[in-house]
Parts: sequence; C-alpha cells; structure tokens
Amino acid sequence: MSDERDPSDPRIASDWGEWLPRTIEAAEPDGLAVWYLGCNGFVLKASDDTSVWIDPYVGLGDPPRTVRMIPVPFDPHDVYDADAVLATHEHTDHTHGPSQAPILANSGADFYAADDSLSVTDEEAWTDGWDVTDDQLHEVAEGDSFAVGGVEVDVVRVNDPDATHPVGYVLRHGDVTVFHGGDTKPRDGFDDLGESYDIDLAVVAFGSVGRVPDKRTREPERTRWYCDENQAVEVAEALRADRLLPSHWDMWKGLTADPTALHEHVRGFEYPRRLDVVEIGDRLDL
Repeated sequence: MSDERDPSDPRIASDWGEWLPRTIEAAEPDGLAVWYLGCNGFVLKASDDTSVWIDPYVGLGDPPRTVRMIPVPFDPHDVYDADAVLATHEHTDHTHGPSQAPILANSGADFYAADDSLSVTDEEAWTDGWDVTDDQLHEVAEGDSFAVGGVEVDVVRVNDPDATHPVGYVLRHGDVTVFHGGDTKPRDGFDDLGESYDIDLAVVAFGSVGRVPDKRTREPERTRWYCDENQAVEVAEALRADRLLPSHWDMWKGLTADPTALHEHVRGFEYPRRLDVVEIGDRLDL
C-alpha cells in the first residue's frame, strides 16, 4: 500500500512510531493473542490471521476536563491489518473518527456499533472526511451475532449508566472466549452469561473516583465512571471468568487506579481464577 497521504488529513502523532501496528501485523498466534492499547482499546488476533480492534482510541481527551496520562501508541494511519473495529458505546474514547476512521479507510475493515455510536459517525462525517464507505458501517444490538473471519461475535447487554446505548461483546475463536464489556458495571444478567459461555478472559473497566470538571460548567464534580475493586471482581465472578483483565485504569488524570490492588480482592472468590495486569502495548496469549 502506498505511503502517500493527503497533507490535509489530521494526523495523530504516535509516541512509539510504527512498531506496535507492525508487531501486531507480523504476529502469528497459535490461538488468540490480545494486545492492550491503553484506555479500553484492544486488538484480538486469531490463528487464522483475523484481526479485531475494540474501542481503539488515540485522542488526547479534552484538557483540562479529561487529560490523557499514557503514550499515544500508534498513528491510526499506520494500521493496515484490521478486519473489524468494534465500538462499545458512543463516548469519545470509544467511538472517535480520528482514531478509527483511518483504520477503516486503510484496511477496508467493517465497523460494528450500536445506533448511538453510529450517530457519532454521522456527526463526525466519517464517510466525507475519510475514505470510508457506508457499507463498512454496521448497526448492532443486543442479541445480534456475526462473524469476522474465524472470530464469532455475540452482542450482549451491559450496564453503563453514563452511556445512552452501550453494548458488550463476547468473542470466540476455537475454544477461547473473551468478554469485553466497555465501561460496564455489574448487572444481574451477567450470571446468565456466565452460565451460557465458558469465558476465558473478562475485560473490565476499572478506576478510582475523582473530581472531573463538568462538561458544561467546568466546575469539578465527584465522578465515578468505572468499576471500583469490588465491582470489577463482582463482574468477573458473575461471568465465571477464568481470568480478569482490568482496563481504563491508566487513562484519565484524577481517575487512575492501582490494578495490583485487585490481587487482594480476587483471592477470596472462586472466579476469577487469575488476575492479568497488563500495561499499554502488552500482549497476552490465550
């Protein structure tokens, strides 16, 4: 593919150059490999070379309200190896044109999201500002299922009261099953998911309570956007997940948390059986 780019295109400067997308592109996992992109972003790459990106976000937030605390690990214009991009809800750090539309344009990947997230693609004019076509954008809802190469995806209900229409995803490849709940908190229906699926890894957004300026008034307000220690374990326990991977704890100034504290919270429960603490750029093999 040509490296020539429209000079008018907004570029997101990567702190790490191209090494992360090139590393993912070259990987040949035996089962399912998972890379953490920071925030709530992940790449899942299957043994058949299928590559699924979930909530990739490389924006800087909205300082001083939301201030990014971690590196920008890649420029989305450098991503050519993607079969699908999945969004869990409509918030900027989960559905974001400058982060995701270049991936769709370069790779021809399909974008899957609920109605309110697809509304963001209209508001940000993805098909006008980038080389993205309408037939790449797919609306999903709870109960839907679809396949991306060798990865089966089920859309499930989650509990994120701060979003207008959040969804979660259960992704299966071979005998490996991964749950990504976006910014969910506990809900009664997770017990049913735990009975229906043999979940190997549950991704759960985790963070502290902080004071974040209100979007309109800019006055600081007590804010809880993510699970605390007890809620994160409650989600993993209900899902009967073998492994818990906390996400989002690294992202926003004032809402960061120490994921190693979860070791003390999981030790008294049958599930999760293992806590996986990863940093931005890390790979996990399942």
